[in-house]
Amino acid sequence: MRRNIMTLTSLLALTTIVNAQQSDKETIEIDKDKILIESVLTKEEQAALSPSQVFESLRSGNFRFVSSDLTARDHSEQIRESAESQYPKAIVLSCVDSRVPVEDVFDKGIGDIFVARVAGNFINDDILGSMEFATKVAGAKLILVLGHENCGAIHAAIDGAELGHITKMLENIKPAIAMSTIATGPRSSQNRLLVHEVSENNVRLAMEKISKESSIIREMMEKGEVEIKGAVYDMDTGVVNFL
Repeated sequence: MRRNIMTLTSLLALTTIVNAQQSDKETIEIDKDKILIESVLTKEEQAALSPSQVFESLRSGNFRFVSSDLTARDHSEQIRESAESQYPKAIVLSCVDSRVPVEDVFDKGIGDIFVARVAGNFINDDILGSMEFATKVAGAKLILVLGHENCGAIHAAIDGAELGHITKMLENIKPAIAMSTIATGPRSSQNRLLVHEVSENNVRLAMEKISKESSIIREMMEKGEVEIKGAVYDMDTGVVNFL
């Protein structure tokens, strides 16, 4: 195997410089010559992966993210290696929220995963087409729908916000609100239990819609070539809670 990985935990131990005269904060310097390169995935390596292996890769990557034990990557080298082709492991559908750095959350680098984004992480024809490309054409083995706590789109949909094209966009989240009947209390975004329930149901509905509306992906699922998973990202802890 030509892939070598060094974690930041190891790297930070190499060179830590504290400038006590200028600041009481720790300044970290990493010797670039000590950074080992994680090569981008090849077509043969991608083909050898199973959906379950990719899923475990995302789970373990999130554990490293939460533990601040991220893999050190030479992004400049990865850019050059992936310039002519790409063989990602998965496609992740995420909200546009800037607080959800998808690649970092799963400790992945350039060329590792496709990322599709739309406010409220819902499914439409464009997202479905992107997923079909990622799986059927480009060989990704896993589809992950990733919602997150404290989602602004979920809040707006619950409160019935109306503004320009946002109004129509939020209609995609209304079915998840309608099916969320467990949480008691006010039906507003101030009810955190309701927001959490809607966030999870919104992910579940997206997962169902993918397999229902895409015959291509459904056939790949039946053959065991791809799997669909769902999760909600906790912005307070960095933990991805899989459904």
